[in-house]
Amino acid sequence: MTTDDRVRVSVLGLGEMGAALAGALVRSGYATTVWNRSAGKADDIVAQGAEEAGTAGEAVRSSRVVIACLLDHESVHEVFDPLSGELAGRALINVTTTSPAQSRELAAWAERAGVAYLDGGIMAVPPMIGRPESSILYSGSADVFHEYKPLLDVWGSSTYFGEDAGLASLYDLALLAGMYVMFAGFMHGAAMVAPAGVTAGEFATRAAPWLTAMTGALEGLAAVVDGGDYTVDGQQSLEFSSLDDILAASSEQGVSTEAVAMVQRLIHRQIDAGHGEEGFARIIESIRQPG
Repeated sequence: MTTDDRVRVSVLGLGEMGAALAGALVRSGYATTVWNRSAGKADDIVAQGAEEAGTAGEAVRSSRVVIACLLDHESVHEVFDPLSGELAGRALINVTTTSPAQSRELAAWAERAGVAYLDGGIMAVPPMIGRPESSILYSGSADVFHEYKPLLDVWGSSTYFGEDAGLASLYDLALLAGMYVMFAGFMHGAAMVAPAGVTAGEFATRAAPWLTAMTGALEGLAAVVDGGDYTVDGQQSLEFSSLDDILAASSEQGVSTEAVAMVQRLIHRQIDAGHGEEGFARIIESIRQPG
C-alpha cells in the first residue's frame, strides 16, 4: 500500500492494543514512531520497521499525527500535560478508554493548547485490528477525522459521530454494556447446566446460535421504545416474562441467581407500577428512572 510520505505517525502506549495499532500502521507503509513508558515493549514493532523514541516528547515532535493508547484518562494527562506546547498545531487522536465526560474534558484541554483533538472508541480486541470485523468510533474534530481517514481505516471501519468529543465514548461504553450483560447471561446458563455434566463448550454450541437468532428482535424492541407505546400488539407482556422458573431452577442447581435476578427486578418494578400487561420493552423505564 502506498501512503502519503508526509504523514508520519507517533503511537504512544504499547500495551496489547497500542502495539496492534502501531503494527497495523507499519504494515500499511506508514512511517511510525513508537514510545512506551516501560522499556522493551517496542522491540517487536521496531523489528517490523517502526522507529522507537527515547521520550514521549521526542515521539510527539517527530509526527504530525499523535495516537494516544494509554492506560486511562489520568495517564493521558500525565504524559501530555508537560508536552502541551509540543503538541500545539498537531492532531491528537486519543483511543484510550475514557468516559464521555473525560473525553469532553480532554477535548477542552486540547482546544486550550491549540491541539486538534479526535476521540476514539475501539470496538475490537487487539487481534481484530486491521481486519474487516474491526470497528472504531470517533467524535471530536471533523477536520482530523476526514483528513486522516485513510490512516484510521487501516485499523478497521471508521465511523464519525460529530463534534461532541464524548459521543464516541458514549457509544463505545453503551455497546460494551450490552456485551457484558449478554456474556453474564451466557455464564449463568453455563453454570446452570454444569451440575448436569454439561461442559461450557457443549452449552456454547447451543447458546451461540440461539443468542444470534435473538438479536433479530433488537430492532423491534427499539421501534417500541422509540415509539413510546408499550401496549403495541405482538409484544410479550411483562407478567408473562416473569423469570421465576429460571430463578427456581438456578437455586435448585446450586448457582447464584444474581445475573437473572437483576432482570427480574427491572420487570417487577414495572409490574408493581401497574404495567404488567405491557410489553417487555418497558423495562427500559426501570433503567431510565432508577429506584
